[in-house]
Amino acid sequence: MTILITGANGHLGRHVIARLLARGTAPQNLVAGVRDMSKGDDLAAQGLTVIPLDYTRPDTIAAAMEGVDQVLLISSSEVGRRTAQHQSVIDAASAAGVAKFVYTSAPKATTSDLVLAPEHKATEEAIAAAGLPAVILRNNWYTENYAADLARAAETGIIAASAGEGRVASASRADFADAAAVILMGENHIGQVYELGGDVAWTYAELAQAAGEVLGRDVTYHALSPEEHAAALAAAGLDAGTAGFVVALDAGIRAGALGDTDGTLSRLIGRPTTPLVDGLRALL
Repeated sequence: MTILITGANGHLGRHVIARLLARGTAPQNLVAGVRDMSKGDDLAAQGLTVIPLDYTRPDTIAAAMEGVDQVLLISSSEVGRRTAQHQSVIDAASAAGVAKFVYTSAPKATTSDLVLAPEHKATEEAIAAAGLPAVILRNNWYTENYAADLARAAETGIIAASAGEGRVASASRADFADAAAVILMGENHIGQVYELGGDVAWTYAELAQAAGEVLGRDVTYHALSPEEHAAALAAAGLDAGTAGFVVALDAGIRAGALGDTDGTLSRLIGRPTTPLVDGLRALL
């Protein structure tokens, strides 16, 4: 069984590889697709096959599928370009006749109003249209997403956002990667859509409290209106488009887009998910 991991040298990709190896997958059964081959030397040193795979170059994607049984498509980080990039991977996997296609999507991708959801919805629809034997992993937020907030809190004692009382069921990248490893190594998952999140959904006030515990100082949450948030981001140097995107993300959180948790992730990986405090502490 040969498994191709796209974006293998990224944060999530590296965690997935680590968990596959830890769970007993032989390195020679893993193919690491990387855009920049110079960044895959350490993976090759572990015994993996490292190949060029660029979401914007379909020829590299088709070549990467040769002899592959399973594919993990880690969603592209290029917001606004993902749908076309993912389609190239879907087309190549379909032509290659892979036995299992796993995709890292977003929470409730087909019904959510979250600003990130449409591209994931389109990708899920493309996977279904291609008739691929697929498993969809709808990953909630990574706790690592809050590294910048933690750094600012260390300097200012403030976490500012317009998320209101919305909750986030975050978990560590390692937790989500472990779930991907379980799916890739296991059977009877084809056709499943898994909503994955941390065991505890927290508010931003609780995020501030956890940050204070990690940093050893008082940290408070400043709840901003969307307008105040946009103005603060602009004052910090963000362009209007980026600031609007961040405010829109917080609007989704405020509306509850990331607040659901039913224990599916912890059941898949066979252990509790990483608590918020521990996830933040790891960022230090």
